[in-house]
Amino acid sequence: MTESEFLTHTDQVFRHLQDQLDASGLDLEVLWSGNVLEIECPDGSKIVVNRHVPNQELWIAARSGGYHFAWRQNEWLNTRDGGEFYATLSECLCNQTGEECGLHKSV
Repeated sequence: MTESEFLTHTDQVFRHLQDQLDASGLDLEVLWSGNVLEIECPDGSKIVVNRHVPNQELWIAARSGGYHFAWRQNEWLNTRDGGEFYATLSECLCNQTGEECGLHKSV
């Protein structure tokens, strides 16, 4: 994937995430600026989704740890354990908010 394709693809991911989080009914503040989507939880903790252009990866930084995802097999998969990006982010949100948040990838 070229850098331009990566940026376009991750812009779509960020837009999709922002739309889902806004519609989730959870008390979250979502701010997207450049390569970073920041999610502030009601307790003031944050989850940061960052796109790392040089490696063409999406990164999640949460209270539970840091996660790196690469585009493989037509989805964002964890580079360590193969976990799926949206499932991991949903789990991080659930851990930090105490509420279910079933994020899903766009079709």
